[in-house]
Amino acid sequence: MTPTGLDRWEAQAISGPSVDAEPRIDVRNLSMAFDGFVVQRDVSFTVAPGEIFVIMGDSGCGKSTMLKHMIGLIRPARGEVIYDGCSFWSGGEEARTAIRRRFGVLFQSGALWSSMTLAENVALPLSIYTQLDSNEVTDLVSLKLALVGLRGFEDYYPSQISGGMRKRAGLARAMALDPDILFLDEPSAGLDPLSSRRLDDLILELRDSLGSTVVIVTHELASIFAIADNAVFLDAESRTAIAHGNPRTLIDQADSPKVREFLRRGEPGAVAA
Repeated sequence: MTPTGLDRWEAQAISGPSVDAEPRIDVRNLSMAFDGFVVQRDVSFTVAPGEIFVIMGDSGCGKSTMLKHMIGLIRPARGEVIYDGCSFWSGGEEARTAIRRRFGVLFQSGALWSSMTLAENVALPLSIYTQLDSNEVTDLVSLKLALVGLRGFEDYYPSQISGGMRKRAGLARAMALDPDILFLDEPSAGLDPLSSRRLDDLILELRDSLGSTVVIVTHELASIFAIADNAVFLDAESRTAIAHGNPRTLIDQADSPKVREFLRRGEPGAVAA
Protein backbone atom coordinates (compact mmCIF):
# COMPACT_ATOMS: atom_id res chain seq x y z
CA MET A 1 0.00 0.00 0.00
CA THR A 2 1.45 3.38 -1.03
CA PRO A 3 1.87 5.73 1.96
CA THR A 4 0.01 9.03 1.92
CA GLY A 5 1.75 12.36 2.44
CA LEU A 6 0.49 12.32 6.03
CA ASP A 7 1.88 8.79 6.63
CA ARG A 8 5.29 9.77 5.28
CA TRP A 9 5.43 12.98 7.30
CA GLU A 10 4.59 11.24 10.56
CA ALA A 11 7.08 8.42 9.89
CA GLN A 12 9.88 10.91 9.20
CA ALA A 13 8.99 12.95 12.26
CA ILE A 14 9.42 9.80 14.38
CA SER A 15 12.58 8.43 12.78
CA GLY A 16 14.34 11.74 12.11
CA PRO A 17 16.49 12.56 9.06
CA SER A 18 19.08 10.08 7.87
CA VAL A 19 22.67 11.01 7.12
CA ASP A 20 21.80 11.49 3.43
CA ALA A 21 18.36 12.98 4.15
CA GLU A 22 16.47 14.78 1.43
CA PRO A 23 15.98 18.54 1.83
CA ARG A 24 13.76 19.62 4.69
CA ILE A 25 12.19 22.16 2.28
CA ASP A 26 12.22 22.02 -1.52
CA VAL A 27 10.74 25.01 -3.36
CA ARG A 28 10.27 24.01 -7.00
CA ASN A 29 9.58 26.43 -9.85
CA LEU A 30 7.38 28.58 -7.62
CA SER A 31 5.60 31.54 -9.20
CA MET A 32 3.68 34.15 -7.22
CA ALA A 33 1.08 36.36 -8.92
CA PHE A 34 -1.87 38.55 -7.96
CA ASP A 35 -4.52 39.68 -10.46
CA GLY A 36 -2.19 38.96 -13.35
CA PHE A 37 0.82 40.75 -11.84
CA VAL A 38 3.78 38.41 -11.41
CA VAL A 39 5.73 39.04 -8.19
CA GLN A 40 8.29 36.26 -8.69
CA ARG A 41 8.49 33.49 -11.28
CA ASP A 42 10.08 30.04 -11.40
CA VAL A 43 11.91 30.31 -8.08
CA SER A 44 13.66 27.14 -6.91
CA PHE A 45 15.80 26.49 -3.85
CA THR A 46 16.27 23.90 -1.12
CA VAL A 47 16.73 24.18 2.64
CA ALA A 48 18.67 21.47 4.46
CA PRO A 49 17.64 20.07 7.87
CA GLY A 50 19.04 22.18 10.70
CA GLU A 51 20.02 25.02 8.38
CA ILE A 52 19.47 28.75 8.91
CA PHE A 53 18.27 29.90 5.51
CA VAL A 54 17.70 33.55 4.57
CA ILE A 55 15.35 34.94 1.92
CA MET A 56 16.97 38.24 0.98
CA GLY A 57 16.66 41.04 -1.56
CA ASP A 58 15.80 44.71 -1.85
CA SER A 59 12.47 46.11 -0.66
CA GLY A 60 9.50 45.14 -2.81
CA CYS A 61 10.99 41.95 -4.25
CA GLY A 62 8.46 39.64 -2.56
CA LYS A 63 10.41 38.23 0.39
CA SER A 64 7.53 38.20 2.88
CA THR A 65 5.15 37.06 0.15
CA MET A 66 7.45 34.10 -0.49
CA LEU A 67 7.31 33.18 3.19
CA LYS A 68 3.49 33.33 3.13
CA HIS A 69 3.48 30.95 0.19
CA MET A 70 5.84 28.59 2.01
CA ILE A 71 3.67 28.39 5.14
CA GLY A 72 0.47 27.88 3.18
CA LEU A 73 -1.22 31.26 3.62
CA ILE A 74 -1.20 31.83 -0.16
CA ARG A 75 -1.47 29.20 -2.91
CA PRO A 76 1.23 29.54 -5.62
CA ALA A 77 0.24 30.52 -9.15
CA ARG A 78 2.52 27.69 -10.25
CA GLY A 79 5.03 25.31 -8.71
CA GLU A 80 5.10 23.62 -5.33
CA VAL A 81 6.63 23.55 -1.87
CA ILE A 82 7.76 20.12 -0.62
CA TYR A 83 8.45 19.27 3.02
CA ASP A 84 10.55 16.13 3.63
CA GLY A 85 9.37 14.75 0.30
CA CYS A 86 5.68 15.61 0.83
CA SER A 87 4.10 18.19 -1.47
CA PHE A 88 2.16 20.75 0.56
CA TRP A 89 -0.43 21.64 -2.05
CA SER A 90 -0.81 18.25 -3.80
CA GLY A 91 -2.02 16.51 -0.64
CA GLY A 92 -5.38 16.87 1.04
CA GLU A 93 -6.29 19.20 3.87
CA GLU A 94 -5.46 16.56 6.49
CA ALA A 95 -1.91 16.27 5.15
CA ARG A 96 -1.54 20.07 5.00
CA THR A 97 -2.70 20.37 8.60
CA ALA A 98 -0.14 17.78 9.68
CA ILE A 99 2.62 19.71 7.92
CA ARG A 100 1.50 23.05 9.39
CA ARG A 101 1.72 21.53 12.86
CA ARG A 102 5.47 21.27 12.31
CA PHE A 103 5.77 25.06 11.79
CA GLY A 104 6.47 27.89 14.21
CA VAL A 105 5.98 31.37 12.78
CA LEU A 106 7.11 34.79 14.00
CA PHE A 107 5.53 37.57 11.96
CA GLN A 108 7.19 40.97 11.61
CA SER A 109 4.91 42.66 14.13
CA GLY A 110 5.34 39.87 16.68
CA ALA A 111 1.55 39.43 16.49
CA LEU A 112 1.09 39.22 20.27
CA TRP A 113 -2.41 39.72 21.65
CA SER A 114 -2.25 43.00 23.57
CA SER A 115 -5.03 41.94 25.96
CA MET A 116 -3.11 38.81 27.02
CA THR A 117 -0.08 38.45 29.26
CA LEU A 118 3.08 36.97 27.79
CA ALA A 119 2.26 33.67 29.47
CA GLU A 120 -1.24 33.66 27.98
CA ASN A 121 0.15 34.46 24.53
CA VAL A 122 2.63 31.59 24.64
CA ALA A 123 0.01 29.23 26.10
CA LEU A 124 -2.47 29.90 23.28
CA PRO A 125 -1.20 27.31 20.75
CA LEU A 126 -0.73 24.77 23.56
CA SER A 127 -4.34 25.15 24.65
CA ILE A 128 -5.61 24.88 21.08
CA TYR A 129 -3.50 22.01 19.76
CA THR A 130 -2.67 19.83 22.78
CA GLN A 131 -4.47 18.00 25.57
CA LEU A 132 -2.07 19.14 28.29
CA ASP A 133 -3.54 20.06 31.66
CA SER A 134 -3.16 23.56 33.09
CA ASN A 135 -0.13 22.71 35.23
CA GLU A 136 1.71 21.19 32.27
CA VAL A 137 0.90 24.22 30.12
CA THR A 138 2.17 26.57 32.85
CA ASP A 139 5.43 24.63 33.12
CA LEU A 140 5.97 24.60 29.36
CA VAL A 141 5.20 28.31 29.04
CA SER A 142 7.75 29.13 31.74
CA LEU A 143 10.32 26.97 29.94
CA LYS A 144 9.74 28.65 26.57
CA LEU A 145 9.98 32.13 28.06
CA ALA A 146 13.15 31.14 29.91
CA LEU A 147 14.67 29.93 26.62
CA VAL A 148 14.33 33.45 25.19
CA GLY A 149 15.52 35.21 28.34
CA LEU A 150 12.11 36.23 29.66
CA ARG A 151 11.89 34.21 32.87
CA GLY A 152 9.89 36.22 35.39
CA PHE A 153 7.93 38.17 32.75
CA GLU A 154 5.01 35.74 32.54
CA ASP A 155 2.48 38.25 33.91
CA TYR A 156 3.62 41.25 31.86
CA TYR A 157 1.54 42.57 28.98
CA PRO A 158 3.14 43.36 25.59
CA SER A 159 2.70 47.11 26.20
CA GLN A 160 4.83 46.84 29.34
CA ILE A 161 7.99 45.54 27.67
CA SER A 162 10.43 46.75 25.01
CA GLY A 163 10.26 46.01 21.29
CA GLY A 164 13.13 43.55 21.54
CA MET A 165 11.42 41.72 24.38
CA ARG A 166 8.18 41.54 22.38
CA LYS A 167 10.10 39.92 19.52
CA ARG A 168 11.55 37.37 21.95
CA ALA A 169 8.10 36.70 23.41
CA GLY A 170 6.78 36.15 19.88
CA LEU A 171 9.65 33.73 19.29
CA ALA A 172 8.73 31.87 22.49
CA ARG A 173 5.17 31.48 21.21
CA ALA A 174 6.45 30.30 17.81
CA MET A 175 8.38 27.57 19.65
CA ALA A 176 5.47 26.52 21.86
CA LEU A 177 4.74 23.31 19.95
CA ASP A 178 8.42 22.36 19.48
CA PRO A 179 8.36 22.95 15.70
CA ASP A 180 10.74 21.29 13.27
CA ILE A 181 10.80 24.50 11.22
CA LEU A 182 10.80 28.11 12.38
CA PHE A 183 9.75 30.85 9.95
CA LEU A 184 10.79 34.37 11.01
CA ASP A 185 9.61 37.43 9.06
CA GLU A 186 11.95 40.43 9.54
CA PRO A 187 12.71 39.52 13.19
CA SER A 188 15.14 42.45 13.61
CA ALA A 189 12.86 45.09 12.08
CA GLY A 190 12.54 48.14 14.34
CA LEU A 191 15.24 47.03 16.78
CA ASP A 192 18.37 48.93 17.71
CA PRO A 193 21.69 47.31 16.67
CA LEU A 194 22.39 45.85 20.12
CA SER A 195 18.92 44.28 20.43
CA SER A 196 19.20 42.99 16.87
CA ARG A 197 22.54 41.31 17.62
CA ARG A 198 21.14 39.74 20.78
CA LEU A 199 18.24 38.35 18.77
CA ASP A 200 20.67 36.93 16.18
CA ASP A 201 22.63 35.23 18.97
CA LEU A 202 19.39 33.83 20.39
CA ILE A 203 18.35 32.39 17.00
CA LEU A 204 21.74 30.68 16.69
CA GLU A 205 21.49 29.28 20.23
CA LEU A 206 17.98 27.96 19.64
CA ARG A 207 18.94 26.32 16.35
CA ASP A 208 21.96 24.66 17.93
CA SER A 209 20.11 23.49 21.05
CA LEU A 210 16.80 22.45 19.48
CA GLY A 211 17.97 21.37 16.02
CA SER A 212 15.23 23.31 14.25
CA THR A 213 15.47 24.38 10.63
CA VAL A 214 15.10 28.18 10.44
CA VAL A 215 13.88 30.24 7.46
CA ILE A 216 14.29 34.00 7.87
CA VAL A 217 13.11 36.90 5.73
CA THR A 218 15.39 39.89 6.24
CA HIS A 219 17.21 42.72 4.51
CA GLU A 220 19.45 43.34 7.55
CA LEU A 221 22.93 42.60 6.24
CA ALA A 222 24.54 42.32 9.67
CA SER A 223 22.07 39.57 10.55
CA ILE A 224 22.53 37.83 7.20
CA PHE A 225 26.29 37.55 7.69
CA ALA A 226 25.95 36.65 11.37
CA ILE A 227 23.55 33.73 11.11
CA ALA A 228 22.89 32.55 7.53
CA ASP A 229 24.16 29.16 6.38
CA ASN A 230 22.61 29.71 2.95
CA ALA A 231 20.38 32.23 1.24
CA VAL A 232 18.38 32.98 -1.87
CA PHE A 233 18.31 36.45 -3.47
CA LEU A 234 14.99 37.55 -4.96
CA ASP A 235 15.31 40.26 -7.60
CA ALA A 236 12.49 42.78 -8.05
CA GLU A 237 13.57 43.77 -11.57
CA SER A 238 13.80 40.34 -13.20
CA ARG A 239 11.18 38.93 -10.79
CA THR A 240 13.06 35.74 -10.08
CA ALA A 241 15.86 34.36 -7.91
CA ILE A 242 19.27 35.39 -9.24
CA ALA A 243 21.55 33.87 -6.58
CA HIS A 244 21.55 30.98 -4.13
CA GLY A 245 24.31 30.06 -1.69
CA ASN A 246 26.27 31.12 1.38
CA PRO A 247 26.26 34.94 1.62
CA ARG A 248 29.94 35.03 2.61
CA THR A 249 30.70 33.25 -0.67
CA LEU A 250 28.20 35.15 -2.79
CA ILE A 251 29.70 38.50 -1.80
CA ASP A 252 32.64 37.77 -4.16
CA GLN A 253 31.44 34.91 -6.34
CA ALA A 254 27.81 35.64 -7.24
CA ASP A 255 27.29 35.83 -11.00
CA SER A 256 25.12 38.93 -10.62
CA PRO A 257 26.83 42.27 -9.87
CA LYS A 258 23.58 43.32 -8.19
CA VAL A 259 23.92 40.57 -5.58
CA ARG A 260 27.59 41.37 -4.94
CA GLU A 261 26.77 45.08 -4.54
CA PHE A 262 23.87 44.33 -2.20
CA LEU A 263 26.01 42.16 0.08
CA ARG A 264 29.02 44.49 0.07
CA ARG A 265 26.90 47.16 1.74
CA GLY A 266 27.26 45.00 4.83
CA GLU A 267 31.05 44.96 4.85
CA PRO A 268 32.80 46.95 7.61
CA GLY A 269 33.24 50.55 6.50
CA ALA A 270 30.72 50.25 3.67
CA VAL A 271 28.53 53.28 3.03
CA ALA A 272 24.87 52.69 2.24
CA ALA A 273 23.72 54.02 -1.10
